[in-house]
Amino acid sequence: MGRHRAGSSRPTRPLIRVANAPVSYGAFELTIGLPNVPEPEQVLDAIAAARYEGTELGPLGYLGNAETVRERLEARGLELAGAFVELRFGEDDLAQLEKALDLLEHFAAPPVLCDQGPRDGDVDLEDVARAVERSRKRGFEPVFHHHMGTRVQTPAEIERLLDGTDVALLVDSGHLTAAGGDPVGALRDWGDRVRHVHVKDVRLDVLRTSPDWSSAWRAGAFCELGAGDVDLEAFLAELQAGGYEGWLVVEQDRILGPDDDPTEAALAQARNRRWLSAHGF
Repeated sequence: MGRHRAGSSRPTRPLIRVANAPVSYGAFELTIGLPNVPEPEQVLDAIAAARYEGTELGPLGYLGNAETVRERLEARGLELAGAFVELRFGEDDLAQLEKALDLLEHFAAPPVLCDQGPRDGDVDLEDVARAVERSRKRGFEPVFHHHMGTRVQTPAEIERLLDGTDVALLVDSGHLTAAGGDPVGALRDWGDRVRHVHVKDVRLDVLRTSPDWSSAWRAGAFCELGAGDVDLEAFLAELQAGGYEGWLVVEQDRILGPDDDPTEAALAQARNRRWLSAHGF
């Protein structure tokens, strides 16, 4: 993993800004339209009230069109930190990416590329390169999100991606831990490729006692910061030591059950923000 080690000329006082994402409140691609998923204005109000500086976009269309997104963010003093885009790499279908880039033209935020899976072989690196090229031609520098349940999940699969493409990397502390990786080691070894960070905690006991990843996810494997098995203090210390500058996005992927109160998700994200503040962020 040392081939992607960061250089020694990084700034000593990096600028790191903290954001959240609609998925932390139960709003993501599979849940939009379900009865107890909060409306976008509720989510943005909660993010602003908890003193986050920005948000990721969530599912395309959830926060509205470009004009509506801008109005809603500006009204709350928030910025857009990125836009998650799932793609079926290997099918050469970049229509979803084009939709995201159309919206992002109005913001200084990166497209966050992610394989849609399932885990049935290796991701098509040529198709990843095409998505990266398409983004760059339109003035964006994308990042790639390794993710449980996809073809870029394990450290070895991330290494293959880094060796076979020049795409920047999003490091997700929770997904990497769940996949058997070491988030601190990832920052040390891949630091010169890291351009976006998701800070997330995960309970490995939930993973071990669940029949599959989807079941563990629904059972609440992703927990509040400091309540799981990720060494977040070491992760954050390494992030600063490596000179990372950019968004630190809190994500606590949440699937709301039919009887779950969505206000609890907002309270959890306020606690996550206070946890980060108490640790210097």
